[in-house]
Amino acid sequence: MATIKDVARLAGVGLGTASRAVSGKGSVSPAKLERVKQAIEELGFRPSHTARSLMSGSTRMIGVYIPGLTGTFFTPILAAIDQVLREVGLNMVVAFGSGAGDARRQAIDGVDLLMERGCDGVILISNALSDEDIPMLGARQSHVVVMNHRLNCIPDQCFAIDHRQGGILAARALLEHRHRRIAVVAGPSAAQDNVERINGFLDELAANGVNTSKLWIAEGDFSPESGWKAASALLASGYKFSALFCANDEMAIGALSFFQKAGLQAPRDVSVIGYDDTPSGEFSAPRLTTVHIPWRDMILNGVNALLNRCYDMRRPVERDLPISMTYRDSLALAPRRKTRPIVDPKNDASQ
Repeated sequence: MATIKDVARLAGVGLGTASRAVSGKGSVSPAKLERVKQAIEELGFRPSHTARSLMSGSTRMIGVYIPGLTGTFFTPILAAIDQVLREVGLNMVVAFGSGAGDARRQAIDGVDLLMERGCDGVILISNALSDEDIPMLGARQSHVVVMNHRLNCIPDQCFAIDHRQGGILAARALLEHRHRRIAVVAGPSAAQDNVERINGFLDELAANGVNTSKLWIAEGDFSPESGWKAASALLASGYKFSALFCANDEMAIGALSFFQKAGLQAPRDVSVIGYDDTPSGEFSAPRLTTVHIPWRDMILNGVNALLNRCYDMRRPVERDLPISMTYRDSLALAPRRKTRPIVDPKNDASQ
């Protein structure tokens, strides 16, 4: 396999001249450039990734850190990022939260790993870091964008959603359908975006006369399994409800599945609202009404901002990303009188 040294020797130029000709950086006379091109063609020279990196000072790789790859949430996000990067001749390297330490430690280690692998920039999809953590990145912090989280020290590099408004929209959707006996499956209390959406939801209910201290509320982990278990506990509790709000779509789908097993039909017996508007909600049974969060738009604008920083591109960047409701089949008007079928206690989360 031909090397850059072979190209330089055949073209009769120095190694530095051949490198500048291949990378396109630095001055090379027209005559020497033509000899290098002829040598490349004759030898079938194709520079390796390492050689291109050394010549250009760039690996042409963008790192992406995500807490973990479970469920259906991160897959379309990674696919969208990869598509944009490939369109401009870049590659994606992904790191996951794993190993020792809490979410913050894992995020720091993940960013360090991606930088050590030579990534020109990093997309951090996590809300685990704080303003105190960013200076640890040193000069590299200018080549990082943060998704779904706001940091005061790098506001122009952060792209986040108004999750409080998302919770408000979910509450309004239920109120407009005359639901006041409502149960809630929240996400992890340590996740700030979950706290924001749940607080917005409860505050909007309270503003409309619902006694939120009487609501049945459980905490899940954003997985379908936790939605199933919460729905099981809800029915076993004897709490009378006409609607359930889940803090993400996967828990809502898990709850819908348990309700069906227990003999309840949505939305005839219970209305269910999710959050995120992921692809899975469109194909659940029934199809899921959910809060539409413009995740793809947020991610793509964040990617554009990073490309502008790392490669001096001039890609458009928008930050005003509206939230809306996606109405499907799982939401209906609350029945005037609610009757629940007797639930077999054997229908628990272990089945």
